[in-house]
Amino acid sequence: MSNELIINSTQDGDRIALLQDKRLVEYHFESKDTDYIVGDIFLGTVKKVMPGLNAAFIDIGYQKDAFLHYHDLGANIKTLNKYVKAAQTQKNATPKLNQVKFEPEIDKLGKIADVLKKGQQLLVQIVKEPISTKGPRLSCELSLAGRYLVLVPFSNTVSVSKKIVSKEERTRLKRLITSIKPENFGVIIRTVAEGRDVAELDRDLRNMLANWEEGFKTLRIAKPNDKVIGELNRSSSILRDLLNESFDNIVVDDTQLYDEIKAYVQSIAPERIKILKHYTGKTKTFEHFHIEKQLKAAFGKTVTIPGGGYLVIEHTEALHVIDVNSGNKSNTETDQEATALHVNMMAAKEVARQLRLRDIGGIIVVDFIDMKSPENRQKVYEVVKEEMKRDRSKSTILPISKFGLMQITRQRVRPEQNIVTGEVCPTCGGTGKTSASILVTDEIDAAVDDLLTSHNHRSLQVYLHPFVHAYYTKGLLSRQVKWFFKYFKWVSLIKDTSLGIMEFKVMDSRGEEIELRSAFSDMNGVQDKEEE
Repeated sequence: MSNELIINSTQDGDRIALLQDKRLVEYHFESKDTDYIVGDIFLGTVKKVMPGLNAAFIDIGYQKDAFLHYHDLGANIKTLNKYVKAAQTQKNATPKLNQVKFEPEIDKLGKIADVLKKGQQLLVQIVKEPISTKGPRLSCELSLAGRYLVLVPFSNTVSVSKKIVSKEERTRLKRLITSIKPENFGVIIRTVAEGRDVAELDRDLRNMLANWEEGFKTLRIAKPNDKVIGELNRSSSILRDLLNESFDNIVVDDTQLYDEIKAYVQSIAPERIKILKHYTGKTKTFEHFHIEKQLKAAFGKTVTIPGGGYLVIEHTEALHVIDVNSGNKSNTETDQEATALHVNMMAAKEVARQLRLRDIGGIIVVDFIDMKSPENRQKVYEVVKEEMKRDRSKSTILPISKFGLMQITRQRVRPEQNIVTGEVCPTCGGTGKTSASILVTDEIDAAVDDLLTSHNHRSLQVYLHPFVHAYYTKGLLSRQVKWFFKYFKWVSLIKDTSLGIMEFKVMDSRGEEIELRSAFSDMNGVQDKEEE
């Protein structure tokens, strides 16, 4: 199975698409104004201690205070607080933990008021991004993720991923890491470490220790709400977790981001640097790789299933509900049970894909088509379990009940991805008035004439709906060619299926969008005044 990572940079942030065999399976949007990513470590301040919740609200600079429960303090919270205080007050403090004297562990059933006080500063890590009206969720059990290992300060435990099943390999990795890890640093060995040699694991461990030491330098001069250690951006973290021999393409269209990812891939897998490519084509990146169309098709309320049938996805306050329907598949099988099994098997794969694609978390209930046979229900259950193995988020899946319902819980650490698939009417622009719609070509002609003559632009790029693009480019002496003879400047016309048929965008030679005053707005304004 081939994997491709396509990264498109926009003014608002980076759009990240993970393709498997050209099919979209993960989509992320990393906003440029987001300062709170899962894994970031902050110097927070206790704002409120809530004995009734056995929790505290911590100020880390977000508009809503973050939530920290007693069970997320960690057994060695007193040692952590002592370390933070020493780092900020003692000149001879060191980032190494081999000389740190551990304080007594806190009681697992204790009270938060016995540990934290209002106004106290402590080191916290984001484990869940702000979702809906809630602030971030925090933990004081710090960890730094690498490619093969996870470094856990203030611990001496070495644990191995349960997905590594070989007893010999588990023993080898545990013995190896125990011999090279520094004192008072615990390590979690990730699944991808299986079969790796000591040099690769040691390099990964040293990188995380270097990151910890840089964080210590920041901590010494940090003020409340400062970020002490930052997690990788979303694209680099995906590469860290997924980059393997099956990856055959990483495409980036932004020069700065390309250089950042190139340096990161060079550090973790220099032998894979050849698969990184800088896209410089004129067609928009997601258009070129046929991702835009997949996004529109995959994020609606109704999603078609390959081979027939469809899903209906609903989101309530408490849970997500997914209903499986057979559609036109009902006439292609020999009997009702065979039809139900076939559609449910295909739906099981699409449900797993949708959970990853939309990053749906919490409780999910899937209503499969009723099947009488317990063996058939088990087959569908096994397909869902197998497909969910590719998902990096933790999940729990229960077998299908006799009512045809499957219950799934999936780890939620960031807001659900959602793309608005409903479009404003391309004819009236949502106003219900159509008189100005026939003027779209006049608008384009007027915009081009104004920009090439009055504003003296050297070249332009105009993004159009494919229908309008054909109107301007078809024929030997097309309207595009006539523009050239009129202005002696070439106007590039580019198809963009994400635009409505009456929409268009104009870019200058630097690739920046030019703001245009729309004739639609003027016409609608005139009509509104006439009606008044």
